[in-house]
Amino acid sequence: MNIGNEIDSLATEILDLCRTQGLRITTAESCTGGLIIASLTNIEGSSDVIDRGFITYSNESKCEMLNVRLELLSMHGAVSAPVASAMCEGAMNNSDAELAVSVTGIAGPGGGTADKPVGTVYIGTSLVEDRTLYQKYFFEGGRDSIRQQTVLAALTSLKSRIT
Repeated sequence: MNIGNEIDSLATEILDLCRTQGLRITTAESCTGGLIIASLTNIEGSSDVIDRGFITYSNESKCEMLNVRLELLSMHGAVSAPVASAMCEGAMNNSDAELAVSVTGIAGPGGGTADKPVGTVYIGTSLVEDRTLYQKYFFEGGRDSIRQQTVLAALTSLKSRIT
């Protein structure tokens, strides 16, 4: 199965699970620039599950839209576990959703460092009345490949959070 079909299949499954459990979804995306919310809203009938998506590419937008503290960004950098968690919690607090996913990473080709090479991605998930979880990933390939792998990993994280 190619990655596009895998994403569509997973998105459909997540929407069905959310319908069954009465959950609405919000996303907070940086390096994917809206690809996660697009993969979900690409599925017919998704409007009964999707609440909203935040595309917060700049640090300023993370602060303004998701209430990520500037000190947190300064201390850890945008691509970090604390920021992924704060993005996820901010999406939950600024929406009517019960389930959230956040992504922040370096898709390349530039922007990587020795500590955070291109392909470094953090994905956070929050479920209402439960703690926020995050995972760190290292994806390989070009920009498009890293972004697609991130979408697939984010959807996989969402699914595992609700099953």
